[in-house]
Amino acid sequence: MNPHRVFNFNPGPATIPTEVMEQARDQFLDYQGCGMGIMECSHRGREFNQVRESAEENLRQLMGISDDYAVLFLQGGASLQFSMVPMNLASGQQPLLYADTGSWAAKAVKEAKLFAPVQVVYSGKAQNYARIEDCESWEMGADDPGYLYVCSNNTIFGTQFHRFPEYPEIPLVADMSSDIASRLVDVNRFGLIFAGAQKNLGPAGVTIVIIRKDLAARSRDKVPTMLKYSTHIEKESCFNTPPTFSIYMVGLVLEWIKKRGGIAGVEADNDHKAALLYRAIDEGDFYRGTVDPACRSKMNATFRLPDESLEAEFIRQATAAGLVGLKGHRSVGGIRASIYNAMPAAGVETLIEFMREFAKANG
Repeated sequence: MNPHRVFNFNPGPATIPTEVMEQARDQFLDYQGCGMGIMECSHRGREFNQVRESAEENLRQLMGISDDYAVLFLQGGASLQFSMVPMNLASGQQPLLYADTGSWAAKAVKEAKLFAPVQVVYSGKAQNYARIEDCESWEMGADDPGYLYVCSNNTIFGTQFHRFPEYPEIPLVADMSSDIASRLVDVNRFGLIFAGAQKNLGPAGVTIVIIRKDLAARSRDKVPTMLKYSTHIEKESCFNTPPTFSIYMVGLVLEWIKKRGGIAGVEADNDHKAALLYRAIDEGDFYRGTVDPACRSKMNATFRLPDESLEAEFIRQATAAGLVGLKGHRSVGGIRASIYNAMPAAGVETLIEFMREFAKANG
């Protein structure tokens, strides 16, 4: 490992595989002998078309995405999807069903209410989002809903859906920004999946949308052209200039995932890292996990120390030791270790060693 590289536990933008960064560095000035970097190439030229097509094909293979779905590389972050989803999929009269499992889901609810009636079928707010109740207990009373919306992993509070709702007659929409391609999922169970790339699949700047083509056809005439999924399907994500370099980086990360045994391979690695870290959190009284163990995220482990002054010192010393990005979200405090696909096991093991030494010195 480069002696100047740290272990990056930031929640996003997050760590990118070292070999991907090295490959991008080596091609930065001259992409495959064309005499310029890929970010300088025309988005309609041969070089970038190959990059985009390869990235889409690899994502389809890795996630098992059929031809019934379109794969789009868009801009605006996952936050724009909070509006684009209801804008395109809501009729204006059909109720939209949302599960409020954290801050990002709550933001999505707020945006959806601008376009259609919204029914919150589940909210974990009263429990400070410390768990996700079984989907069978949700209040699914709406007639003919447009879709059911979930956020699959909650970066701020550290919870994750380990089993998705099963209502085959209702299109399931999922914000997978923080766990896409980290575990095997059956794409056919979803009507639409979206994810900002900056946690598991590359740098900030590109948002991946996987949408069933029949749902994309729902869009009403009054939806602005730029905000219609059908526009971007027809133009193969090149209606306007796409974020070319970010898409190129996603392509490199997808190749890296293939080399690690595909998504099944990285899922096994992620399970191992999460088990190690949660075992260390639970092994004594010094650290305290913040969510129900049955709902713990394998991407974002959140925990507290005995008091806030110790948390501040923990973060200071960890940063000095090359363990960066461990401060919890400003809305909840505490410690958060984001252990996405590209976080090596060595990073988690180093963090655990630091945690044990810190507890011994301050417990």
